Amino acid sequence: MTDALLAIKIGINPEIGHLGGLLLTWHGIFIALGIGLGVWLGVWFGRKAGFTEDDAYTIALVGVPAGIIGARVLFIAENWSDFAGRRLDIFRINQGGISLYGALIGGVLVALIYGVWKGLPLLKGLDAASFGAILGMGIGRIGCFTAGCCWGVECHRPWAVTFTSPVAHDLVGVPLHLPIHPTQLYEAFAEFAIFAFLYWRSRKPHGDGGIIGAYLMLYSTARFTVEFFRVHEQGNVLGGALDASQWISAGLFLLGTACLWRQRRNTAQTRG
Repeated sequence: MTDALLAIKIGINPEIGHLGGLLLTWHGIFIALGIGLGVWLGVWFGRKAGFTEDDAYTIALVGVPAGIIGARVLFIAENWSDFAGRRLDIFRINQGGISLYGALIGGVLVALIYGVWKGLPLLKGLDAASFGAILGMGIGRIGCFTAGCCWGVECHRPWAVTFTSPVAHDLVGVPLHLPIHPTQLYEAFAEFAIFAFLYWRSRKPHGDGGIIGAYLMLYSTARFTVEFFRVHEQGNVLGGALDASQWISAGLFLLGTACLWRQRRNTAQTRG
C-alpha cells in the first residue's frame, strides 16, 4: 500500500463525451493529432526531397487509411479471444486497441505499392515519411497513456503510476490502484528522441535509405526493450521468452540494417 501511495496517480477519464452517436475519447483525439501532424511533416519533407505535392498527399491519402486498418487488424489478431461474444467491438477503434506495428506495416506496404505503380524513388520517399511516422507514433502513445492501454508490469520506482479511473478499467482493463511502469510514456519519449536524432541526421549529407534505416533500427530497439516492461495477457509467442512485437522488432532491426548497409555501399561507390 505504501508503494501505491507514493506512485503518481493518474485519474484521467478517457472519455470526453458524446458527439451525436460518436463517443469522443482522449485516445482518439491524440491519434487524430498524431496522424494530422505526421501527414503534414511527411508532405513537408517529401517536397524537400523533390516529390510533388500531389504525389506526397496521394501517398498520405492511401497510406493513412491502410495504416489505421493495419493497426486495428493486428491488434485484433493478437487479442482475438478478448472479442468473443462482442464482435461489434472490433469496429470501436475510438475506444483504444491498436497496434503501432500494424499501422507501420499496413501504411508502408500500401504506400510502397503506390510508389512502385507510379515509378517513384522508394527509399527517398521512405526517408521523407519517417519523420512524420515517428513523431505521429509518439503522440499516439500519449493517447494510449490517457486510455490506460498497453500498461506496464508492477513497478516500485519513484516514477511508477497508478490508474484510478474506473472508466479506464472498464474500457481497457488496466488495473486500478496498482503501481505500474508507464510504458506508454517510455515509448513516447523514445520516439520523440528518435525524431530529434533523425532531424539532426537529415541536416547532414546522407544517401537514400539512411533515414529510414536509422528509424527502423532505433525504433525497433526501443520497442524491443519497452516490451519487457509491459503486461502480455496472451503470453509470449510459442511459450518462448519473446512476444510477437519483439519478434517483429528483430525483423525490422535487420531490415533497417540492410537499408543502412545499402546506403553506405552506394555512397562509397559514388565517391569511388
